[in-house]
Amino acid sequence: MKKETITLTYTEYTTVSELADNERFLIEQAQQSAKDAYAPYSKFHVGAAVLLDNGEIITGNNQENAAYPSGLCAERVAAFYAMATHPQRAITAIAITAFSDESVLKIPPFPCGACRQVLAEYEYRHKKPIRFILHAQSGKTIIMDGIDNLLPFPFVG
Repeated sequence: MKKETITLTYTEYTTVSELADNERFLIEQAQQSAKDAYAPYSKFHVGAAVLLDNGEIITGNNQENAAYPSGLCAERVAAFYAMATHPQRAITAIAITAFSDESVLKIPPFPCGACRQVLAEYEYRHKKPIRFILHAQSGKTIIMDGIDNLLPFPFVG
């Protein structure tokens, strides 16, 4: 028997003023996108802003559906559009933020398992780590470099 330990590394900021200008701008883009989310059922509006290695920013937001499995998360909307229109460009960063119609979010939204797996695929495809910028309404922000800090055991085909 062999016992192993996994360490996840992240940096936590209490206010956005502590972040670099480009990180704040990416969060702002995600916040703008969240305003256009279609979330009539959950009332949970998520926005994502993907930064490509050429400096272009692609945004996406969650799209709900009465048949819940038919909806799609903001992260995948943004990533799929980015890769469909710029397949040779690497994703260098993604900012994710959310707001609720019912409460103030104090904890940043983390991508679901499906979104983590999709982002892992793109990170491995382009052989470049993605910077994850996760922002809460309260101002708290968590930043992680590389998918391994979010998904230590990805499916690899």
